[in-house]
Amino acid sequence: MPFQAFFPLLADVVTEGTVEVPGVPAESQINIFQAVILGLVQGLTEFLPISSTAHLKVVPVALGWGDPGVAFTAVIQLGSIAAVLWYFWADLKQVTMGSVRAIAKSDYQSPDFRMALGIALGTLPIVFFGLLIKIFIPDFDNSPLRSTVAIAIASIVMAILLGLAEKIGARKRNFEQLDAKDGVLMGFAQALALIPGVSRSGSTITAGLFMGLQRATAARFSFLLGIPAITLAGLVELKGLIDSGLTNIGPAALVAGLISSAVFSYLAIAWLIRYLQTRSTWIFVWYRLAFGVAILAAVFGGVLQNR
Repeated sequence: MPFQAFFPLLADVVTEGTVEVPGVPAESQINIFQAVILGLVQGLTEFLPISSTAHLKVVPVALGWGDPGVAFTAVIQLGSIAAVLWYFWADLKQVTMGSVRAIAKSDYQSPDFRMALGIALGTLPIVFFGLLIKIFIPDFDNSPLRSTVAIAIASIVMAILLGLAEKIGARKRNFEQLDAKDGVLMGFAQALALIPGVSRSGSTITAGLFMGLQRATAARFSFLLGIPAITLAGLVELKGLIDSGLTNIGPAALVAGLISSAVFSYLAIAWLIRYLQTRSTWIFVWYRLAFGVAILAAVFGGVLQNR
C-alpha cells in the first residue's frame, strides 16, 4: 500500500467501517464493529485457560463473519501484550533490574536472575517448534489442525488434563520458589499452544499445577512467560499483514481491535489472578468440555462447517 494512500484509506474506514479492497469480497473484510468484538473475544480468552485461538475461530464463523485468519488473530494479540506489560510492569522492572545487578555481581542464584533465565529458556521451545511448522508446513493456516473439529477435540483433551492437574497437583510452591527449570518445563507446555484450541495459558497453567505450583502462581508465571512468544508472533504477523496491503482489514479497524483487546485483556488478567487466589480451575474445566462438545454437535448437526 503506497504511503500517500494511507490517509484517504483511513478516512474511508472511519466513515464506512469497511474498506473496499480490489479483489477481496466485502463480506470477507473486517469492519470496525467486528474488530472491536473480536478484540473483546481475544482479550477475554487470551489469558483465561480456554483458548483465544479457538474462540476467534469459532465465534466469528458462528456469527457469519468467516475466519478472520491467523494474521489478524496474531496482530490483535499485541493488545494483550500491552495489557500484560501494563499489569506486570513493576514485576518486569524488578526482574530486569535485579538480573542486571545479579550479572554484575556474578550472583547467578539471585531469584530475579533465575526468573529471567526461566522466561528466556521457556521461550525457546515455542520458537523452535514454531519455526519447524513454518518450514515444514508452510500452509499451516489451512491445515486440518485448524479445523473446527480439531479445535473441539483439543478443547476437550485440555479440559481433561486441567481437571487431572487440579486433582493431583500439590499447589504448595509460590512465586518466590520458581527457578529456571520451571521455565523450561512450562515452556514446553507453552509450545503445545501451536496447536489451535490447546490454549497457551491453559497448557502452561495446567503444567504449573502438575509441577506443584499454587494456582495464582501458575497463572502469574504463565502470563510473564507468554510475553516474548506472543510479542514475536504478533510483530511477525503485523509485518506480513502490512506487506500484504491490509487486504482484509483497514487501519482504523485494526486499531479498534488492538484497543479492545488491550482493555479486555487487562480486565481478564486482574480477574483471573484474584479468582485463583481463593478458587479452583474447575469452572474452566467444565467450560472447555461444554465448549468442545457444543462445537462437535454444531458441526455434525450441520450448523457449523468443519473448516
